[in-house]
Amino acid sequence: MQAHDSPDKTIVDRRKSVRNQEVRNALRRTRDKLALQGFPSQDYDRELLAIHANALIASISAVPLLIILTAFAGFSSGFDSRIVAWALIANLLYVAMGLLSKRFLDRKDRSDPRSWRMIFLFAHGITGFSWTYFAVSTCTDCGAEAALFFQASVLLIAIAATATICYAIRFSILAGFFIPVTIFAFVHVGNSTNGILASAMLVCALLFFTFVAERLNKASVASIAYRAENQALIAELEMAKSISDEARRRAEEANLAKSRFLASMSHELRTPLNAILGFSEAMQSEMLGPIGNETYKGYVADVHASGKHLLELINEILDLSRIEAGKYELREEALRLTDVAEDCMALVRMRANQKNITLKPQFQEGLSRILADERALRQILLNMMSNAVKFTPSGGTIEVKVGWTAAGGQYVTVKDNGPGIAQDEIPVVLSAFGQGSIAIKSAEQGTGLGLPIVQALLAMHGGRFELKSKLREGTEATAFFPPARTLEALPAQPVAEPPAPGPAGRPRRMKQPA
Repeated sequence: MQAHDSPDKTIVDRRKSVRNQEVRNALRRTRDKLALQGFPSQDYDRELLAIHANALIASISAVPLLIILTAFAGFSSGFDSRIVAWALIANLLYVAMGLLSKRFLDRKDRSDPRSWRMIFLFAHGITGFSWTYFAVSTCTDCGAEAALFFQASVLLIAIAATATICYAIRFSILAGFFIPVTIFAFVHVGNSTNGILASAMLVCALLFFTFVAERLNKASVASIAYRAENQALIAELEMAKSISDEARRRAEEANLAKSRFLASMSHELRTPLNAILGFSEAMQSEMLGPIGNETYKGYVADVHASGKHLLELINEILDLSRIEAGKYELREEALRLTDVAEDCMALVRMRANQKNITLKPQFQEGLSRILADERALRQILLNMMSNAVKFTPSGGTIEVKVGWTAAGGQYVTVKDNGPGIAQDEIPVVLSAFGQGSIAIKSAEQGTGLGLPIVQALLAMHGGRFELKSKLREGTEATAFFPPARTLEALPAQPVAEPPAPGPAGRPRRMKQPA
């Protein structure tokens, strides 16, 4: 099991997979809620009417052009001049429908969809009467068969064009062409076989293009629904994001206030604690005379030990609060990591000797200096070594390794052969005030702030912290410093040799240039 370096401020599982799963669940719940609540039907109807109106305005030149070409071809083929009058009236009807569409778009938001739907269907019915007149027109000069073919072809093209333009309103094709096709069939079905075939073709075409328009209408409704759902979902997400940002801002302010409070209280508590420690130490050493009661002496020792433990806790809280509040300033200087590690080993060696623990240094040779804060670096190494000494049993071994990383940085590893940490407890151990089950059962309980301080100080140096552990096999804590912290050795500067002495033992004078 391996844990990385993110300095945790609270006991919260901040693993990325967990956060992503929560976001996915929230998104799914919001989407289901939007799907269940539905949308107003009037909004759908208005959108469909707007699509219909825009399509009519866009085709305001295409359909009249078809009518003009039909009138020209019919007049050239032998139809009389009434076909020209038909074309003029039909074009005026389609232009009027375009103006009607523009009027609807101007008052779309305050319009009644049902009323406007009936108005558009009525307008299609009016234009259908113009096609009815064309369907019963006769051509005396071109022959019955030629006129039949011409009329059926034009009606078929008109039905197809209307299906592709006016699909947004249901039954608009039937409103415009049911009567023309019915009258065409009534007039021509009894005349000849071609009349029957042409009538059947137009009826089938009307049914087919009605089906096509119905499918296009359903696709438009689904598209509007998806778009409305997407807009509502975006609005929900924006609202959730704003709420989340506000909650995060408040949490940051509360955390900053907490850090300032802890820093202030720590300073206030350290003053009386120092007095308690000083007086209890003087009483314990019987500086002013013997106490005379062994029980009192034991009480004094307990008071001194408790005060010392409390002072360590306050110091660690103060350090963590300063780091969280951004008040911890690094005073960087060139340091040799092995020298600092040796000094820290000397400080914990006495405690290790009391438990008969062996400290084994393994320092790689040729390590260059790194740019770091000496106080922070000592605190990092002391916290790591103190934890190892605290939880390593008597007769155990602690290895301290210092060396190069593969990327060109440097690392410090403290490895013990203690009881180890359970895999599911490592995130807790790395969180503020978090302690594993072994630490809780141990007689040497700590504050639970050592490793979070190590993570925070390493993060300020641009480094990272790793903790590997297995039960009954020990724990390995590693602090990594990035290559950017490594200082390269400067090349030696050449020293100019002094001039050779002259005959009398004096240096020769250099000839001045002319």
